[in-house]
Amino acid sequence: MSDSPIDFPASADGLLAVLHRLRSPSGCPWDRKQTRQTLVKHLDGECAELIDAILRDDVPNIREELGDVFMNLLFQVAIAEEKGEFTLTDVWQEIIAKMIRRHAHVFGDAHADNAEEVAGLWQQIKAAEKAGNAMPASIMDELKLTMCPLTRAEKLQKKAAEVNFDWQDISGVVDKITEELNEVKAALASGDEVHTDEEIGDLLFAVVNLIRFRNRDSAVDIMRKSNMKFEKRFREMEHAAAAEHKELNQMSAAEMDAIWDKVKHSADTPAQV
Repeated sequence: MSDSPIDFPASADGLLAVLHRLRSPSGCPWDRKQTRQTLVKHLDGECAELIDAILRDDVPNIREELGDVFMNLLFQVAIAEEKGEFTLTDVWQEIIAKMIRRHAHVFGDAHADNAEEVAGLWQQIKAAEKAGNAMPASIMDELKLTMCPLTRAEKLQKKAAEVNFDWQDISGVVDKITEELNEVKAALASGDEVHTDEEIGDLLFAVVNLIRFRNRDSAVDIMRKSNMKFEKRFREMEHAAAAEHKELNQMSAAEMDAIWDKVKHSADTPAQV
């Protein structure tokens, strides 16, 4: 008799049982073939789809994509259990202990009145946890190369700021952006493509520094919002062209610019009430 959903409870343990069944000799050849490394691209893709659903506030998709992310996470646990390295219970115990330890203002005697004080306390506790470990060769060692480049740029800058290698005020950051932009222009004029790439990278790094220095949204969040704004306006431009029975690839640059400006102006105009 084949397994049915009732054989697997609606819980992490139930999903883990499904994965072990798929990994068994009588299970699925594809699932048996997977390793930690081969699953990375799938986890990356599912996380991106979950973030997209959240940003669009698409509740049915959020529910579905959360399931896909959980499945990928538990797939890693299933592999670890097969190897005798750790169990799902070990994972729960470790993260619960960490959350309690790092929220000493809730579960202990520490005090924090706002989010900024909480963040500072978190860093103090984290530093104390690592105090007993061997000293790293560099304070940058924990910043993995596989991080999103924008996120890693921010974290590199924050690490440098921890030892006071930072700008005194925001005007210095803005001046640095101007300096880097001028260097990009000079590199472009030189025709040296490799040098131009380097200078564009420096400009991007300086812009991320401005974002980090302002201590508001992250560079990734700001880039996401900018991407979504461009996409929304471009879609509106397509609709506006269609209303004129035209397609964008049949229009001149001037015609598209006119529609873009109209869409942009409409978006920037407050709604009348």
